[in-house]
Amino acid sequence: MRELGIFLFCAGLVAMIAPLLLPANFRFPLLDWMYTWGPTVAWAIKGGAVLLGLGLWLGFRNRE
Repeated sequence: MRELGIFLFCAGLVAMIAPLLLPANFRFPLLDWMYTWGPTVAWAIKGGAVLLGLGLWLGFRNRE
């Protein structure tokens, strides 16, 4: 579960930062489904992935 948390955290951060660094007309085809509900919901999904990943990582970091 810790690895899943790390993956979700990193994927969410990349999804949040990449649109700010790339040209405005570039969109990730894999992430286009989030924008069908609008930019606010897309940011909420990205933020939720980051928070869920952080929660999983912190919750399972001391378990072996």
